[in-house]
Amino acid sequence: MKTSAKIELNVRHLEKKPVRVEGVLPEEDAEIAGLDELVRPVSGIAYDLTATRQGGEIHVEGGLGVELECECARCLKPFRLRIEIQPWDVLLPLEGEEQVSVVNDLVDLTPFVREDIVLSFPQHPLCDDGCRGMASPPQARSDQEKGDRQPSADGSAWAALDNLKF
Repeated sequence: MKTSAKIELNVRHLEKKPVRVEGVLPEEDAEIAGLDELVRPVSGIAYDLTATRQGGEIHVEGGLGVELECECARCLKPFRLRIEIQPWDVLLPLEGEEQVSVVNDLVDLTPFVREDIVLSFPQHPLCDDGCRGMASPPQARSDQEKGDRQPSADGSAWAALDNLKF
């Protein structure tokens, strides 16, 4: 039985000095695969974080990164994209209504890291800002050249609808 990896922080160690945690959370443990059909992680989440105790709170700051294989939303061409969140930080309360869960003196940072990585995924990934989309099929091009499709006078796709009589 495989145990899942987590990004954990020992609260007791923070009483004396700041604690640095770094590494890579494997993609299967990060649970970020399959969330978007156009975006797939090809690496785990790299993290380099420093935590300090500030009274009844833990302040964690540092950087996160992940490599993605994306499919362009316009032309469907595959491309790679590196997501970097630098600087990244989170304030975790140890007391009160919104206190973070502490189990065996450990705080699990994984849900906070995962959430911010997923929120940074592109909603409509583009291979290039100037991507014009898929090339029209050869038949459609030849129809346009023959004049079978007549573009509207003002070049708008809506202009043809304006001419409809009901």
